[in-house]
Amino acid sequence: MTITKDQVLEALTKLELPDSTENIVSAGMVSAPFITESDAGAKVMFSLTVPADKAQVMEPMRSAAQQAVESLGGVASAMVAMTAERKAGEGNSAPPPAAPASAPKAASQASAPQPGIPGVKHIIAVASGKGGVGKSTTSINLALGLKEQGLKVGVLDADIYGPSLPRLLGLNGKPEAEGRVLKPMESLGLKVMSIGFLVAEDTPMIWRGPMVISALTQLLREVDWAPLDVLVVDMPPGTGDAQLTMAQQVPLAGAVIVSTPQDLALIDARKGLNMFNKVSVPIIGIVENMSTFICPKCGERTDIFGHGGAEAEAEKLDVPFLGAVPLHMDIRSNSDSGTPVVDSDPDGPHAEIYKSIAAKVASALEVEKTEGPSIVFE
Repeated sequence: MTITKDQVLEALTKLELPDSTENIVSAGMVSAPFITESDAGAKVMFSLTVPADKAQVMEPMRSAAQQAVESLGGVASAMVAMTAERKAGEGNSAPPPAAPASAPKAASQASAPQPGIPGVKHIIAVASGKGGVGKSTTSINLALGLKEQGLKVGVLDADIYGPSLPRLLGLNGKPEAEGRVLKPMESLGLKVMSIGFLVAEDTPMIWRGPMVISALTQLLREVDWAPLDVLVVDMPPGTGDAQLTMAQQVPLAGAVIVSTPQDLALIDARKGLNMFNKVSVPIIGIVENMSTFICPKCGERTDIFGHGGAEAEAEKLDVPFLGAVPLHMDIRSNSDSGTPVVDSDPDGPHAEIYKSIAAKVASALEVEKTEGPSIVFE
């Protein structure tokens, strides 16, 4: 049975606002529903926008909206993210209120270790301070290198706005669902999940932060990952909601920072590294990508972005340097064609570099403690 957006909105019109004749749809609180179909039923996602000062009291309404949609025939599950907005002029104009008595409790809850994902031994984040440094290419080749170490490996594409893994692995189609749980796609011996499997490649994800966080949480916890030795998470660039969500949702075993040798990239990489330090996530090491350009015709080396900057930064910050990957046509062309070099040319020089990096990461995971991070508020 196919579920339409009109059916979802019709079900939500039955939820009337307290002390009002309006319902949540007529009040303009409901975003356009996003629906994906599977043999097990539809998964429905939408956001509920409420005034910032009523966010807590509206939580029962969010729960009721989820139940109303899940009660529709043909719906396997619903995900409702609540977004809270302040009106113009609110917030900074008034002096900050005194800290409530419950503040210490809230901080304590945030600092508590979060449960892991059943059946997944280690979760590592591959991150960068800025985009365009080759983080996704590094993630997939690192994952394949870890598989070469004899490990069971999965990859989560956490970049909701710019998913890359479907293209990097040449994967098409949609994941199957069993009730509320999605089955990951599989390619080259890896388990893979990405929002890119659920939307068309050229469709923009126009979602607010809370919706992104809800989607990321679902991709982490409502996917049948087990059994895995390592789950590699290809993070979005920057130091925003997704990174903090990962630190809060799961006990990360560590983070791999990817940067080019360029000074500007290193500044942003340093920010990413410091962010993980703030939330007590161990830094496994730094990878210098696009370390040097090697001409495929003459073999001449040209340091387009400089060379050795990330290695020097790793030494300065006293973190491991995992390796340097050159800027080469073979790496780029294989990535674009969905045939990563570690799989398509496993004995080649570039695959050897990635496998060396993977061996260092695997060695670090054997000694790193996987205690949950503590969130530090300053």
